[in-house]
Amino acid sequence: MTRSSPPFSMPASAHPGRIGLRVGSVDRLRPVYEDVLGLDVDRDGDTAVLSAGETPLVVLDEDATAPERPRDAAGLFHLAIRVPTRAALGDVLTRLDGSGVSLTGASDHLVSEALYLRDPEGNGVEVYRDRPREAWTATGEHGDRVEMDTLPLDLDDLRAAATGASADALPSGTDLGHVHLEVSSLEASKAFYVDRLGLNTRNESYQGALFVAAGDYHHHVGVNTWNRRQSPGGSSRGVEWFEFVVPVEAVTALREALEGAGAAVDRVGDTLRLTDPDGIEVRVRPTS
Repeated sequence: MTRSSPPFSMPASAHPGRIGLRVGSVDRLRPVYEDVLGLDVDRDGDTAVLSAGETPLVVLDEDATAPERPRDAAGLFHLAIRVPTRAALGDVLTRLDGSGVSLTGASDHLVSEALYLRDPEGNGVEVYRDRPREAWTATGEHGDRVEMDTLPLDLDDLRAAATGASADALPSGTDLGHVHLEVSSLEASKAFYVDRLGLNTRNESYQGALFVAAGDYHHHVGVNTWNRRQSPGGSSRGVEWFEFVVPVEAVTALREALEGAGAAVDRVGDTLRLTDPDGIEVRVRPTS
């Protein structure tokens, strides 16, 4: 089947802003995010905002009654915190070494180098740094895809890149680089993220996975069916929502495209709220 161009194309300047997680206990998660990863934590009642300097990345909404995510439910694979330098990634690894928190993986993806772990409630977390774009390899018939792989990461070499100082906070320039989801259908997810949200397909080389992005970034959203999730997450713990930050004119263009296609548009102030095929809320808000 040949896909026609979507009525809306996500501008290349668009990027993820924050991600919201429903959690059972902020206090249980706080040491990992604050002491090990180096995020600032600002708690107000049942809500905690995790930031790198002035940039908010993660919003934790505490609900002690929320059940664990069912084994067959779609949801978060990992949230991905992007640091600006290899030295900063080395500092994270050094803090992990002395924390008692175990890595669940460490990979060279060609476009990036990444460390993986899980927080105490099982939410996947990636911390990574991008290689320079000139080191990425374009692929595909039209050169519109990017080569990615999963190779072992040399941890000793990464440790050697650390600053060696008592760096206990993430540096300026840290942001939410991408969100990776476990979904029930790649085809349905592609129809939503590519055909409706106007993201570009960037890599389909991994069996059971799809990576899409605004512009020519390697990916802002990853989706996979590796664990055969079949039902929506509902009110269980895990990802509630994540957002794209876009120029204000892009919010208008997306709203008009959705209304032109007969889709319901949920607006809260200047922010559009959509729901992906697995019940995860995707917010599109204008750059402040």
